[in-house]
Amino acid sequence: MANPVWRYAEVLSVALLLVYALVNGLPSPRWVVPTALAVLLANAAQRLPADLHAGQFGWQVLQPGVTGIETWVGFKAGFAISWAPLTAAAVLLAIRRRIGWRRRSGTTAAIAATLVAGYAVVRVVDVWLALRPLQQQEVNDSGSSATLITVGLAVLPPLALGMTALALAAALAEHGRRVAPAGAVLLAVIALPYMDWSIGAVPLPLYAGDDTTLFAWGALMPSPSMPQPVPALTAMLELTAYLLLVAGLTGSRHRSQAATTEASS
Repeated sequence: MANPVWRYAEVLSVALLLVYALVNGLPSPRWVVPTALAVLLANAAQRLPADLHAGQFGWQVLQPGVTGIETWVGFKAGFAISWAPLTAAAVLLAIRRRIGWRRRSGTTAAIAATLVAGYAVVRVVDVWLALRPLQQQEVNDSGSSATLITVGLAVLPPLALGMTALALAAALAEHGRRVAPAGAVLLAVIALPYMDWSIGAVPLPLYAGDDTTLFAWGALMPSPSMPQPVPALTAMLELTAYLLLVAGLTGSRHRSQAATTEASS
């Protein structure tokens, strides 16, 4: 949020979810939910906001005359913000073998996956259209082509998050489940701003691709109390997704189902 009230709020939130899951009853297999939350807890501790009152300053080195961009810069940025929810969603998919698939939920997830993938394609195509005049002006357009490849790689980690989250939502939408699939859908939604942020990490010409950016950092007017409103809302949606997943997957009903499954096996 760029101006957090308390630096450790996200760490405490995920830790409380882990304690709640352990106390309230775990689904089968019982290791899935704690493992997913442990990954999220480690990520929250890793990206702990800096102490604004510590008086520490950083350095930025500028090197004039250096041309070209790193091909994997966008991919690294996207992976840094997506790896934890992606890993958690992939771990939670282990519950799929217990609940199976159904054609209706799979069709709905496929339609939603098409929308998420379509947004990624639109963003990449928009950047390509913005780079076309530069390619026509240059004799050697390898620089613009490399930039386009970098943008294409940047959307891959958030896209993988969206696809995995929708697959999880389809798997959890069985046996009358409603709360947990809603959390998985929210995870797919936050993949969209993650795509924009990953592309934003790529050095692009001014205003390149801005026509289709829906979740840029400046999409909402910043204020002194909330200098980064879009990341703040995204963080709120992400924590809400984790809350819905844990609340929908744990409880006495799931404890009895796990006991019945173990007894029958």
